Amino acid sequence: MQNAPLRRVQVMIVDDSAVVRQALTEVLNADPGIEVLCAVADPLLAMERMKTKWPQVIVLDVEMPRMDGLTFLRKIMAERPTPVVICSTLTEAGAATTLEALAAGAVSIVTKPKLGLRRFIEDASADLASAVKAASHANVNRLRVAHRTEPQQQPGVAPPKFTADAILAPSGPKAMQQTTERIIAIGTSTGGTQALEQVLTCLPRVSPGIAIVQHMPEKFTAAFASRLNNLCQIEVREAKHGERLLPGLALIAPGGKHMMLKRSGAYYYMEVIDGPLVNRHRPSVDVLFRSAAKCAGPNVLGVIMTGMGDDGARGLKEMRDAGASTIAQDEASCVVFGMPKEAIRMGGAQRVQSLGELPRSILDFGAGKRIEGK
Repeated sequence: MQNAPLRRVQVMIVDDSAVVRQALTEVLNADPGIEVLCAVADPLLAMERMKTKWPQVIVLDVEMPRMDGLTFLRKIMAERPTPVVICSTLTEAGAATTLEALAAGAVSIVTKPKLGLRRFIEDASADLASAVKAASHANVNRLRVAHRTEPQQQPGVAPPKFTADAILAPSGPKAMQQTTERIIAIGTSTGGTQALEQVLTCLPRVSPGIAIVQHMPEKFTAAFASRLNNLCQIEVREAKHGERLLPGLALIAPGGKHMMLKRSGAYYYMEVIDGPLVNRHRPSVDVLFRSAAKCAGPNVLGVIMTGMGDDGARGLKEMRDAGASTIAQDEASCVVFGMPKEAIRMGGAQRVQSLGELPRSILDFGAGKRIEGK
């Protein structure tokens, strides 16, 4: 009996650069799990092609003639929601537009430089393929109205998958004892921009301090924090090295840097450092969670949310073993149920909750209540 043929993810590329279209087509078609249906120069041509064959995933530029990518994205999400990966230039201006695209329903970001484009795309081929495959599994019904800088590597070869051991050693047998100040550590990836917006906008000014790792390239995290700050009652900003974590403040790890929680007396502060990719990410959720386990123990609530892969799953288990309270987002409310699923499988989650339940749990924990399993 022959094995069933591999079902390939069918992709449409929409980019006004012929060089980008050719390079993306080559690297994606080289993956046996992906098939590029077509590569077109603008959204109007894309809509003509989509009349006869609708793709499973669209790789979309945001700056194009005739119709911009953001307008096209909103049209797609209104008519027939489809997973979209934004292919954006790594600039501050591009970051602002890309964040609008994520808010409008795009699943994730891949970045492209202005120079050395073909070599960059070839070097990042494993990331491109992973982004497309993750998008193909996205629950687009969870997308409301819902990366990183890599070192050079051989084309098509994924970087080594380091654990959090590359940044800091595991906790000892006893975590630091509880103090009066309670804090929150959150880790998320694919679909996390919308999920974080939904959670953080529900929090009042009087809320526990929150440390966040959202997988996102550098230059994008500052714009993302600024966007959330304009929407939320709490203050939200990109973390700086040595910055104290205070009540009513959420600090987001800068793209391209690891972020760790540290303690000085009764106070917590953030350490922002360079270092190798951990679980192929920088920032890594595992690094934040391990640091929280070591310095906060029962005084921290760990929350792992929507995302592809397993970054944060081991760290959440370490937090639970150190006496922390831990929650995983449930499958029904996730865009991609990868990271929470692995955390649950490893026994790291005391409780599994929907996205809508998380703000109340954060406030309850900050008020001194324990998060019991259910």
